[in-house]
Amino acid sequence: MADNKMLKTAGEHWVASTLALHGWAPALTRDGIERTDILAVHVAEARTAIEVQVKTSSDGRNVDGGRGVFMLGRKGLLPSQSLHEWFVLVVLARPTPERPAPEPPAAYVVPRDHASAGFWIVHQRWLTDPSVPAGRRNTPATHGRVTADVFASYRDRWDLLSVPTPEVPVLLPEWVQAAQRDQRFGLPPGHPWHTAA
Repeated sequence: MADNKMLKTAGEHWVASTLALHGWAPALTRDGIERTDILAVHVAEARTAIEVQVKTSSDGRNVDGGRGVFMLGRKGLLPSQSLHEWFVLVVLARPTPERPAPEPPAAYVVPRDHASAGFWIVHQRWLTDPSVPAGRRNTPATHGRVTADVFASYRDRWDLLSVPTPEVPVLLPEWVQAAQRDQRFGLPPGHPWHTAA
């Protein structure tokens, strides 16, 4: 448990420092605000304010060779409540005796509604996958997992943060975008893309 808390702390602090390098003034919330780990204001762009939830993964290998596995949980599937809610999914490579100075983290900067759609669709696809053995397809979406490659086109897209999230182009893989229109997969309850379709 302590190890996971340290990983979470490392991810949040790394995101906060990276935001600062991109002109954002970040403040860690210390669990004081639900669904938000960092509040930040851009000092040069009309003082735009954003809410960021950080999810951190480490697979013990290198960032590019590893896959980075994330779980959003129940609250991660809820729709945005503002025009500036983001996930930053971070893959950290842990130091090892053989590699005491691992490569820099990988970051996927994803609007909350894009992340929840991606997580939901990946999980629903798994639930309907006939190759999954019978009796194994009973994990609820709140415990579903997704690999970072689903969000590959969002990697290092810090430039998107000043754009209201409904205006951000959907960069999910084409198969995920097609699956949202498939009745077997759909979208999470209350997702704003239901009304946009």
